[in-house]
Amino acid sequence: MAKKTKQKLKVMMLGGLGEIGKNMTVLEYGNDIIVIDCGIAFPDEEMPGIDLVIPDISYLEANADKIRGILLTHGHEDHVGAIPYVLRSINPPVYGTRLTLGIVEKKLSEHRLPNVPELVCVNAGDTLQLGCFHAEFIRVNHSIADACCIAVKTPVGTVVHSGDFKLDLTPIDGKMMDITRLGEIGNRGVLLLLCESTNAERPGFTPSEKKVGQSLTSIFERNADKRIVIATFSSNVHRVQQIIDTSAKYGRKVAVTGRSMINIVGAAVELGYMQVPDGVLIDINEIKKYRPDQLTLITTGSQGEPMSALSRMASGEHDRVTLTSSDLVVISANAIPGNEKLVGKVINSLLARGVNVLYDAVADVHVSGHACQEELKLMHALLRPKFFIPIHGEYRHMVNHKKLAEFMGMPEENVLISDIGKVVEVDKDSMRFNGTVPSGKLLVDGFGVGDVGNIVLRDRKHLSQDGLVVVVASIDMEQRLLISGPDIVSRGFVYVRESEELMEETRLVALNAIENCLDRNMSDWMEIKSKVRDDIARFISKETKRKPMILPIIMSV
Repeated sequence: MAKKTKQKLKVMMLGGLGEIGKNMTVLEYGNDIIVIDCGIAFPDEEMPGIDLVIPDISYLEANADKIRGILLTHGHEDHVGAIPYVLRSINPPVYGTRLTLGIVEKKLSEHRLPNVPELVCVNAGDTLQLGCFHAEFIRVNHSIADACCIAVKTPVGTVVHSGDFKLDLTPIDGKMMDITRLGEIGNRGVLLLLCESTNAERPGFTPSEKKVGQSLTSIFERNADKRIVIATFSSNVHRVQQIIDTSAKYGRKVAVTGRSMINIVGAAVELGYMQVPDGVLIDINEIKKYRPDQLTLITTGSQGEPMSALSRMASGEHDRVTLTSSDLVVISANAIPGNEKLVGKVINSLLARGVNVLYDAVADVHVSGHACQEELKLMHALLRPKFFIPIHGEYRHMVNHKKLAEFMGMPEENVLISDIGKVVEVDKDSMRFNGTVPSGKLLVDGFGVGDVGNIVLRDRKHLSQDGLVVVVASIDMEQRLLISGPDIVSRGFVYVRESEELMEETRLVALNAIENCLDRNMSDWMEIKSKVRDDIARFISKETKRKPMILPIIMSV
């Protein structure tokens, strides 16, 4: 009788490897799947017109009946932002802490879903039985309240997913990372650690959030005569709490602007994660009732997003706030990789308006929410995993984290740097790659999800770089006659009024091409269009060294 082969645990990342954002981890054993996190990434300059990027979940859709739950580590966009899009096609229960689910509920209220989502609230310390998986939520510190890492007991051993974390010995809410519990789990044995790598290049420890509070106090003292406008991440509830506390201490009213800031502050106050003294919070419409030195404004836009409240203030387009030299703007955030130019542009626009600006390069107005090298070492030392896969970071971050694990004594062959879509199979004695699952990026444009692909992006880039030339003509195919046109319309190629001669010559090229096709008794519309396109492209390239998109519209009469 053949010996029955033991099943292995499959570990797959559908996002969050070799990139910042789009975090999604899948654990599969037998007929059970759990998903940890469900995030978005922001589009880069190669994706014109795209709003968001989400993971390709084809594999989850094909195995929807196996999914026992989606577990959320915390409420940041790169961990929960894709939930409304994912729940359109699959509908497993979603587990998260109170603030995390409060943020998710706000998101879901803006979407129409085919099914009512099942949101299940858990607390740090709670355990769940999800098929063959036994998951425990463990408190960690991060730049948002209610963050957890997740320890999952599987039939082959314990897997720990760190989520995003830092060690803050003086957290704003007084709740420190539960290193005692992590140590207990480590003592029982950890088979595999999946640990974030965002700050794996940075030595030392990440400073405490309280450091920002100290900086805020000195900023408020030194600028008692100014209106203070502070831009930060809307999800950093502890940062917003410190701004409100410092404003109240100095007798200032606080107004909040920016949609996501209003939503998250509303959710945090409602759920008891923020305490606002009576009378301190005012509506943005009431700011004219107070002198500038009596006001603090908290706004979105710390990443230079073009439509954010701070960007609109910097360009003078905000309908409630006009900034002058009597204002101080504090950008209390680091630029996410790729956003440096946008942030720089906003800072330059503010300075050009005579506004005083403080940002991380010139003042201690931000600390990271991610573990630096010493905290990563602490996580490894507490858990002492047998195997390790670095996650959540660009390739360089993951390589640095791999070196750190090896420095801690882990054998090189026990560390794998994976890719999105690769399947890692793990059992008690081994960890290796075994195949791939469908994966990649789905682009969200307006209400459309995944309907903009590489060909559409290529056309958008072509249009943005070289412009468009449209040729319009009408043909009677029976009589072999050109009835009207060809007319030439150009957008983003040349200014027509200054290039009439070029436009007329282009028209003649199109005319010759069409007449040539008619003389040769061509009847295939695609052939005629192709001939017109090729002749015009050749002519324009020769005359201008440019390659606009050429669109022939030839109609039958």
